[in-house]
Amino acid sequence: MDILLIVLGAIFIISGVLGCVLPIIPGPPLSYIGLLLLHFTERYQFSSKFLIIWAIITVVVYALDYLIPAWGTKKFGGSKRGVWGSIIGLVIGMFFFPPFGIIIGPFVGAVVGELTAGKDSGAALKSGFGSFMGFLAGTLLKLIASGMMTWYFVKEMIV
Repeated sequence: MDILLIVLGAIFIISGVLGCVLPIIPGPPLSYIGLLLLHFTERYQFSSKFLIIWAIITVVVYALDYLIPAWGTKKFGGSKRGVWGSIIGLVIGMFFFPPFGIIIGPFVGAVVGELTAGKDSGAALKSGFGSFMGFLAGTLLKLIASGMMTWYFVKEMIV
């Protein structure tokens, strides 16, 4: 049973890291589930305090991932269309122009979204940049959290 939990935990950890850059997959929550699966084995144990702290971090990062791009867009004068354009641009870029589409797609999508909202090109570029920066900040935050959980998972397996 331990081997099954370890393998499932590793799958969740890997999915969690991938979910940090793929918009459909919730990265940090999957990474946290991977930690929990490892904890449920007989050989590897985390303290309750450790699991509670990482649960809180996971919830906070997950919430901030939705707030930061919106904040970045609004800070630079953007609209909801800019945020949605950024998300749609990420998905399109990820599938049609990998790997650079993950970086360029959100920016282009946000600019197109702002242009469809009736903004002039200067304002669209500015809010597109804000949406893009918010997306990058949220992605970086998720990568840090999932990366740390991955590190703890691997460290526990090695020790």
